[in-house]
Amino acid sequence: MKLDTEAIKSEAKEMLEKSGEPGSLAEWHSKYLGKKGILRTLTSDVSDLAVEEKKELGRKVNELKSYLEEAYAGSLNSVTSIKKDKPLENFYKTLPGKKPEIGHLHLITQAIREINEVFSKLGFIRVRYPEVEWDYYSFEALNMPKTHPARDEWETFFIDLPEDPKLGKVVITPHTSNGQIREMLKGNLPIRMLNISRCGRRQSDINHVPTFYQFEGLVVDKNISITHLKGVLEYLIYNFFGKDTKFRLRPYDFRFTEPSFEVDVTCGICGGKGCRFCKEGWVELGGAGMVHPNVLKAGGIDPEVYSGFAFGWGVERVLMMRTGLKIDDIRYLFENNLKFLEQF
Repeated sequence: MKLDTEAIKSEAKEMLEKSGEPGSLAEWHSKYLGKKGILRTLTSDVSDLAVEEKKELGRKVNELKSYLEEAYAGSLNSVTSIKKDKPLENFYKTLPGKKPEIGHLHLITQAIREINEVFSKLGFIRVRYPEVEWDYYSFEALNMPKTHPARDEWETFFIDLPEDPKLGKVVITPHTSNGQIREMLKGNLPIRMLNISRCGRRQSDINHVPTFYQFEGLVVDKNISITHLKGVLEYLIYNFFGKDTKFRLRPYDFRFTEPSFEVDVTCGICGGKGCRFCKEGWVELGGAGMVHPNVLKAGGIDPEVYSGFAFGWGVERVLMMRTGLKIDDIRYLFENNLKFLEQF
């Protein structure tokens, strides 16, 4: 079998000299040294050769391989390196480089950290309590009778686990208020608690999602009044939204507070003019009120000596009302859509 290695070397060298870019070098490598390249085809059919011919062919192929590999390595180095005595043409050292894409914390995480920072300055201590909870801490101890609509299976997610004789069924906690009882039962007074946790309710529309985050504030001490509650809420609203945001307290009926209020702020989406999200310019952030005496008793605290206030608001709802975000559907925050998240 005749093999003209010199002809192959000459052709390869000529082609290599014309290859001044990495892409051309890659094409050259594929043609001569690739899996389907010339070098591989030379040894593809040697079954009919005599022993001496096979040895001769092997020697020539190895010699050719060494030549091609050295030639390729030399050309690759000359293309990829910058010579000190001759800078690369069209290379502008003042041109800014391409920065790698860097992500950021999710909007909900950012909001939770900001809320925690606001309350920490007022002396609130952040705690965590179960997100899968007993019925007793979520409802019974919070002065909610068994006939209350919130304890219906169409409102609450019940877990298919055995019922406890004293604590009742297992639920995905529908609010962070379960932390009130657990915190009071510690017996450490006075209390300034901030409980931030994930909750679940069977609701879904532009204002509600089946799973969401909520933050719960609880203060218990001697001589606590509505004035203290209003002051804390005002501090939160002005520090989180800005002093241009207005808020109001509307009387409401919550079983675990008395008196009770719903807290509204001017809509951050339309500026209080009215839109599909707020309808009339106001958006409810959550509930608040003075802790009901029965709840204090369930927490082992004497309501004749101590009083307190509590509030529970949705993190996502609070975030959406921040001026400038213009998020008019709460479900966007849980879709993990990069096109949406990259806007912030």
